[in-house]
Amino acid sequence: MERTHLDFDRFFDVRLTTDGAQAAEMTLEPGRSTGGPDNAHADSDQWLYVVSGSGRAVVEGETVRLDPSDLVVVEAGETHEIENDGDEPLQTLNLYVPPDY
Repeated sequence: MERTHLDFDRFFDVRLTTDGAQAAEMTLEPGRSTGGPDNAHADSDQWLYVVSGSGRAVVEGETVRLDPSDLVVVEAGETHEIENDGDEPLQTLNLYVPPDY
């Protein structure tokens, strides 16, 4: 068993990794984005859970809102961008299955 504490004090931080999955925390400040039209994880699904804040995700050209408690799955190979379009930090817990980083 492994255990960690999430503190969201950095932009991106891998917190735990096993052979089959990986957990990372991400904090996007207002107006900041990550990814883009060429960004994809070739072999890993990315499960993105919104802890706090708001924003939007563009996955394969489709835009979806991101609000607290939302869960989005970006499947392996799908292009994606995450943007904080709110006034507070956007904090997400990201699971990569299998590990990507």
